Amino acid sequence: MKKNIKSFEEAAEFHGHVCPGLAIGYRAAEVALDELFSKRSDDEEIVCIVENDACSIDGIQVVAGCTIGKGNLLFRDHGKQVYTFILRDGSDAVRVSQKPEFAMNSAPGASELMKKFFSGEATAEEEELYHKQRSDMIDKYLTSPADEVFEIRHVKPEIPEKARLFNSVRCAECGETVSESRARVKEGKFVCIPCSNEYGGINR
Repeated sequence: MKKNIKSFEEAAEFHGHVCPGLAIGYRAAEVALDELFSKRSDDEEIVCIVENDACSIDGIQVVAGCTIGKGNLLFRDHGKQVYTFILRDGSDAVRVSQKPEFAMNSAPGASELMKKFFSGEATAEEEELYHKQRSDMIDKYLTSPADEVFEIRHVKPEIPEKARLFNSVRCAECGETVSESRARVKEGKFVCIPCSNEYGGINR
């Protein structure tokens, strides 16, 4: 079931450039919306748990409407191209994970070529090859059958807590306001985390 979603060009405009990582997130979000029979999340109707902080996240934000600011994009620092999309009403959830054979460096010699390109040691021919590999990979992410690119599993929904609102307090050190939930106490006064880090306590 296809949904009307923002174009890949719109995702690239938001992200700032076109790259395989953006294509991964874009396609993962597209797949998830199809699997969940859902439209883009206007508010918190969908929650996405992402397991990396790479370019793919911007594709997910554009397509699925899951963002840090709304509290429905949750980051887990696992370094994996894995994304779990959860319907807030608890009716369904889908886990979308990139298959190893679709990694950017999965082509023969791709890893070494990437290293040479970013170190500035690639020849003109190698640079051309690198850009072609990137372009081919983007096209594969966007056009290949979903089950070739990803492992797609419906999983038991584990509903995260909704985003909460907290009062703000003024830091006694720098004078800036800080969320009450993130404030620390230093010598009996509220301070922000950066100011509290300078507080070493009493040596005994």
